[in-house]
Amino acid sequence: MNTILFTGASGFIGENLLPILQKKYSVKTLGLTDRDDYNVNIAVEAPVFIERFDLVLHAAGKAHSLPKTEAEKKAFFDVNLQGTINLCKALEICGTPKSFIFVSTVAVYGLEFGENITEEYPLMANTPYGLSKIQAELFLIDWCMKYNVILSIVRPPLIAGPNPPGNLGAMIRGIKSGKYFHISGYEANKSILMVEDLAILLPKLAAKGGIYNVSDSEHPSFRELEKLIALQLGKSLPFSISYNFAKNIAYVGDLLGRKFPINTIKLEKMTKSLTFSNEKARNELSWEPINVLKNFKIK
Repeated sequence: MNTILFTGASGFIGENLLPILQKKYSVKTLGLTDRDDYNVNIAVEAPVFIERFDLVLHAAGKAHSLPKTEAEKKAFFDVNLQGTINLCKALEICGTPKSFIFVSTVAVYGLEFGENITEEYPLMANTPYGLSKIQAELFLIDWCMKYNVILSIVRPPLIAGPNPPGNLGAMIRGIKSGKYFHISGYEANKSILMVEDLAILLPKLAAKGGIYNVSDSEHPSFRELEKLIALQLGKSLPFSISYNFAKNIAYVGDLLGRKFPINTIKLEKMTKSLTFSNEKARNELSWEPINVLKNFKIK
């Protein structure tokens, strides 16, 4: 494995993985910036490659937003599904790779709570994000089988690293601004993956293939994450409020919209555990994940 095509390299995952991968491999990037080797919006057109790649790491995608209009919902399928289809059309022309790694998500399971969820759990997502990722997975399974490409699908939960997006980023901003609070009496645990683990897994995935949940084995609690973040920011530990009081505030958030720090959906996520089993990845790939609580640095 010498040459890699890395899609989405200008995003959070890419910013953290690209410097690591460039030390070992010849990497070409595809994205929406002038820094990318291939500056193409694959949601609307297929790129034209001038070379063949040994491995494709497909991390480009749309996430971390709640669609309100039909156009916003469609955007998930344009990027996550049609973008994948257009990418594969281009690969058929330049020569298919030996291996293809697709960065999917645990959102495909459609779960708000649960513990130790394995890869055998049915894909029950009903959001545009989750559904578009499911459809992209199914397309790639057929496409890679047709062209004899080794396919790996990784399903990460929250991803930790410098300046993370999503719910972890929202927690950091909330603690930094003093607008974050802890729900007393609830110690929800969440699965998290250190972003560097994707680089560690890459050669193992390229050689073997398969579908894997990828996360730390510890599944830290919200309080453990709050303590870690507050310590690094030099802030006091977020104060606690009762669930009933938080519920009333969440109702206000439902009315005021996405800029409000909490709503009923966020409250449910803060008070219910959602963890995923990494046993298959650890056993089949001989992988020991990085401990998030010991290694996560905000910057």
